[in-house]
Amino acid sequence: MTTTAQRIAVSCRGVTKTFGEGENAVHALRGVDLEVLLGQMTMLVGPSGCGKTTLISVIAGILNRSAGECTVLGEDTSSLPDRQRAAWRGRNVGFVFQALNLVPTLTAAENVAIPLLILGVDYKSALQRAAVMLERVGLGGRIKSLPAQLSGGQQQRIAIARALVHEPRLLVCDEPTSALDHETGHKVMQLLREVASREDRALIVVTHDSRIFSFADRIAHMDDGHVERIETPSRA
Repeated sequence: MTTTAQRIAVSCRGVTKTFGEGENAVHALRGVDLEVLLGQMTMLVGPSGCGKTTLISVIAGILNRSAGECTVLGEDTSSLPDRQRAAWRGRNVGFVFQALNLVPTLTAAENVAIPLLILGVDYKSALQRAAVMLERVGLGGRIKSLPAQLSGGQQQRIAIARALVHEPRLLVCDEPTSALDHETGHKVMQLLREVASREDRALIVVTHDSRIFSFADRIAHMDDGHVERIETPSRA
């Protein structure tokens, strides 16, 4: 039997994050307690500025926390040297940024292939795997298109494909449906739901989109740098 402890992908205890010092200090996280389980999709919801993006950046190892404890897939990445932490993140984490961060001079397939190339996959194989992932997000016919030739929604799907292509154990998405219409957003969430349903993976989604709440296993409501409550929604 698998215990809850064995299924914990992320464990945060009293996590704080402060930007700046003295009178100019901004306390983005004020003692966050949160567990994210393998095989589940956890959503972070709450008003703008409540700390959601800061929290996922700490979890993903992009930002250092100011205090508290945070282990991800059994690792406290803050204790790793920068190069080792980047390598760990490259193997284990997929991140869909709200700003997307696509490289404008690369094709859709080349953008999606970036995580594979960083991991040492040869160029041809990386592009082949990227094409398969683009097909899964409905962009199989646009593999040679540059970001500027695509709509905002299509660019967002490229970013999601890039986050999935190296099969990370933790996928973190910041507003993945914000630029998508209802039908496309639903298809993307079905794909993310498939990812989250695997027992060796976990998914964290930051969103304001109440239309997708039913896809979550757990919803963590944040306000003023805290997780105020966690609910389990009913899925249609």
